[in-house]
Amino acid sequence: MQPRKPRQIARELALLSISQLPVNHKKLTEEELSKLILASVRTLTSEVQETLDNATAELQRSNDYLLSSQTRAIDLNTSRDMLQDAITCTQTAINQLGAAIEFPELIQLANQDKEVGRYTIEIIRIVNDQRKIIDETISSALVDWQVNRLAQIDRDILRIAVLEMMFLDIPNKVAINEAVELAKRYSGNDSHRFINGVLRRVTE
Repeated sequence: MQPRKPRQIARELALLSISQLPVNHKKLTEEELSKLILASVRTLTSEVQETLDNATAELQRSNDYLLSSQTRAIDLNTSRDMLQDAITCTQTAINQLGAAIEFPELIQLANQDKEVGRYTIEIIRIVNDQRKIIDETISSALVDWQVNRLAQIDRDILRIAVLEMMFLDIPNKVAINEAVELAKRYSGNDSHRFINGVLRRVTE
């Protein structure tokens, strides 16, 4: 797996921080912005532990299924079903462990890489200061839908992409691709397609 670039890390941290912005859109100091990022890093740290705990539980379930298939299976089909359940639990655990392995890199770079911190703060500040313009731009690209009805994670991913295109001169294609990747990592199964469609309408 390729290491992620500082701006990719910054987008993830910003995504986790935007939900903590004050509703009243007040101007935030540099210290307040930094505290938002610190809170996001702490959230990530907690998620690592929770993910590892979940993976451990899934592995235990897998082990239980395997033991049950050996001692309680009444026929071959039942045994096969129990074995499939064990495989499913193990796969879930592997996926959770894979996600947990990525988090420490994110946390370390958030704490040590100055470019990550600068770009994260820049994104959060623009979302906070220009939220009305950004949301109006997104609304114009939504078909029979409203920004405030979107899932928060999808709304914030769209905000990051739109502000990058409007205020940070990031090429449209790059902003869209990065938003799609964020959706694949943090949102629902089909959200990346929805986000891709909305952002393409924004660029048109």
